[in-house]
Amino acid sequence: MRIGVLGTGNMADALATHWARAGHEVVIGGRDSDKARRLATRIGGGTKPATTRAAAEFGEVVLAALPFGANADVARELGAALDGKALVDCANPVGPGFRLLTEGGPSAASRLAVAAPGAHVVKAFNLCHEDVWRMRPPVFDGRPLAVPICGDDEEALARVRELVRDVGCEPVAGGGLERAGLLEATAAVFIGLWVGERADAQAIAPPLAYATGPERPPGPV
Repeated sequence: MRIGVLGTGNMADALATHWARAGHEVVIGGRDSDKARRLATRIGGGTKPATTRAAAEFGEVVLAALPFGANADVARELGAALDGKALVDCANPVGPGFRLLTEGGPSAASRLAVAAPGAHVVKAFNLCHEDVWRMRPPVFDGRPLAVPICGDDEEALARVRELVRDVGCEPVAGGGLERAGLLEATAAVFIGLWVGERADAQAIAPPLAYATGPERPPGPV
């Protein structure tokens, strides 16, 4: 698969490294050519540096690994270069006090979709710190990390499911793109628990067998 990466930060580094190791063709696109070159060299596996436009044009899948607020601006600049592409949004619009910067408006993923109307936006990889994505693979207590993904285009979702598995994780259907805001809100809650309260966010949910309540023995006839 051809993958274009927009950005040269930690998420670009972590995810693109897995994909290059899995044999995908990866191009790192950055406005700073030196940073793009250094990251491509560090990743190896034939990864090449380029401009953001060249990376977008190259990829069948394009990872938008940019801060919230920059994603939509860059997408608008790239215009038709993103048409028909699976555009993966991993941004977390979380600000001071662990509040959502979207402030009740459209999700970051929806704003990206408006900025790139010809692309197929998929929300994924937003619930963990970048160092979790660097793990080979992210497995906890013998169980691969599950990655919820939200999107509306089945071909784009299939490509992202493959990339999730290449990271060593299991994709989970999160619904259409209209549910991406729920993933972003979940990230805000989790980050607040992890960082603000030093709490185990996994402990707030019961095991799947108890998701609808414990089974009750049949009552008297």
